[in-house]
Amino acid sequence: MNRKLTNKINWILDNLVPPLLRDSKLFMYILMYPLFRSKTTLFLNFKSDLDIANEKQLHKYYQLLEDVHIKRNTDLNEKCIQYILNHITGDNILDIACGTGYLAKQIALSNKNKKVIGVDFSLNKHSNLVIDNLTLQYGTLLDMDFDDDFFDTVICAHTLEHLYNPIEAIGELRRVAKKRLIIVLPKQREYKYTFDLHLHFFPYKYTLYSRLGISRDALVIVLDNDYLIVEDF
Repeated sequence: MNRKLTNKINWILDNLVPPLLRDSKLFMYILMYPLFRSKTTLFLNFKSDLDIANEKQLHKYYQLLEDVHIKRNTDLNEKCIQYILNHITGDNILDIACGTGYLAKQIALSNKNKKVIGVDFSLNKHSNLVIDNLTLQYGTLLDMDFDDDFFDTVICAHTLEHLYNPIEAIGELRRVAKKRLIIVLPKQREYKYTFDLHLHFFPYKYTLYSRLGISRDALVIVLDNDYLIVEDF
């Protein structure tokens, strides 16, 4: 199931299903069970478990549910991928929280002169990509060991919504970005029960400014129900 289709499903659930049903545990259980089976209750209880969770526990939660997540090469929709490939500045690129490394691979293949680094905490499962100008390494956004202004372009896609402190994370992204920062986030409403394991939701453009501290000078566009944000320095 590609990102474009799941975004359409999310839009229908968020905007056409009455909130009374959308926040009904029974209703959502019926919808979730065909996908998640024995782990459906873990999805339903995710938000109520957040009070006792820390970053390490959160990673374990994600790993526990990884086998029932929708399997696809990337969470990016095609329009976002093409936009990013066409708007990279410079030759030293970071894709932080790169998942399978799909986007990092596309960037590396698009121009052999670009040096691309992909970083992710689960990268050991996807480290079989061998491309001369691509390096994949284990790590997380909040423990990046890179100098200030190290990368010409920094990309962070479908990550900030999963972090306890996204403002701190954006600070780190800006620290290592010399010319351009590209962020992709889902455009979703917040409900008690959701198919994803997001901590933060951004249904409106102003929530990007008020909850994330995105610059008012940043370019913010919506591509297939995902926000794509570009900050230049």
